This record gives sequence, C-alpha cells and structure tokens, in this order.
Amino acid sequence: QVQLVESGGGLVQAGGSPRLSCAASGRTFSRYTVGWFRQAPGKEREFVASISWSGGITYYGDSVKGRFTISRDNAKNTVYLQMNSLKPEDTAVYYCAARMSDDYRYWGQGTQVTVSS
Repeated sequence: QVQLVESGGGLVQAGGSPRLSCAASGRTFSRYTVGWFRQAPGKEREFVASISWSGGITYYGDSVKGRFTISRDNAKNTVYLQMNSLKPEDTAVYYCAARMSDDYRYWGQGTQVTVSS
C-alpha cells in the first residue's frame, strides 16, 4: 500500500517556477514508477511526466517538455516536479500517481496550481 500527498501548489504568476512535491508512505516506494498528471476544469486528465523507480528514465508530455523537470529522492520517499516558465494554460489540479505494472494504482488527492497572467 502506498499513500501519496502532493504539495507546493498555489497561485503563481505567469513565468513563475514553483516546485511540486509528492510525498509517499510505504517502504517499497522506491520500486514504483511515479507520474504527474493534471486536470483542468472541463478537460480530460493529461499526462505531465513520469520517472522510473531508479530515476534513470523520464518521460514528459509534449505541452511541458523543456519547461518541467521530474526528479525523485528515494531516501526521502519524495518525487518532485519543477515547473518553469509557467503559462496560464498550465492551470490545473496536479496529481501524482504510482505504479509497478502498467496501471497507476495509487493516486494522491491533488494540488491546485493557478497561473495568473
């Protein structure tokens, strides 16, 4: 069982660079691939980024590639999402999720990021 808690969201000006954190409970967290997703009002959930258990493999959605960076510190059971050059269209609830197989089984409650222009 893994429990995930996101933090770091809030109101940010366009161009800002906040960092989101995803803190996990569970001794086996280091074995999980972790992803960040986001959902804006009236839109479908969108993949943002993912990182393998070792941190050696990362993927990014096209809309954030080159602006966001995902990383993890397994000693702290935490995954980070560094967001740079934020745009108003990045406004969404951001969720982290964890998986061992193909499906993300564990999800956090989400953290709101609102980008003002």
